[in-house]
Amino acid sequence: MKKTLKEQHSLFPIGLGAMPLSILGRPSEKESIKVIESFLQCGGNFIDTADVYGLDVVDRGHNEKLISKALRELNKNDVVMVATKGGATRPNGGWGLRGGHPKKIRIACEQSLINLNRLEHSLYYLHGPDPQVPFEDSLGELIQLKNEGKINNIGICNVTFVQLQLALNMTHISAVQNRCNPFCKDDFKNGLIEVCRINNIIYVPYSPLGGWADHTKLASSELFNDLISKYGVSAYVISLAWLLAKGGHIVPIPGMDKANQVRANRESVRLCLETDDVEKIDRFPDLYASIYLESS
Repeated sequence: MKKTLKEQHSLFPIGLGAMPLSILGRPSEKESIKVIESFLQCGGNFIDTADVYGLDVVDRGHNEKLISKALRELNKNDVVMVATKGGATRPNGGWGLRGGHPKKIRIACEQSLINLNRLEHSLYYLHGPDPQVPFEDSLGELIQLKNEGKINNIGICNVTFVQLQLALNMTHISAVQNRCNPFCKDDFKNGLIEVCRINNIIYVPYSPLGGWADHTKLASSELFNDLISKYGVSAYVISLAWLLAKGGHIVPIPGMDKANQVRANRESVRLCLETDDVEKIDRFPDLYASIYLESS
């Protein structure tokens, strides 16, 4: 039976969402490299980035270059899987999905290879479907880039169940990255995560703690307050442990910009939630449906 990317590369159960190291409010370069170093010291070997993780259009590529520099200085470039993405834009400093034209994807992919100082991408995602470009055209360019040896594994982000099925009809998909957390469980309900399991695809939840707007609401809920008292850990650790309990093919990528966050989140790998508590979180009220990057 074909192994998932996680099994093939013995990926640590939790990845590092590196976006906070490059956006507004980001730490210094020295502090950012310390975060990456702490992640590696904790056993981490899977880092998530994107070409648009920076302050604006001019700052494009900042996160990829930062990761490349850190891994080079730490002499860990060959033992860490770096996953990056192309197809998003930063209109007026915001976020959009108007970069899905095949020519734009090719340019983004090749520039990211330069930024990361790599000959091929271990895992390269389409950042999301471009509403102005047929999904098949965007994905087709990734397939062509893989055939040329510039991409080893293809991933897709911010996709629906139907788009995943369409992609699987075209090629093997190694990873799907969507928003998922205790507040947002669409992909459990619609069967997308189960399709990933059946097809040996790793499911990579971003904003696994609720995202910048909602993460603080976890600890203020009655359920998570009870679980915090029971297990003696933070709501964030419980949230990550819940995702890990939902499937061995699930690899959360919490965004982290402080070394102490890395060390704290590592505790979720050791925490084994009781089945009844996992089910309670399953029933935890959703605040909203999955909201993907808005086009602009």
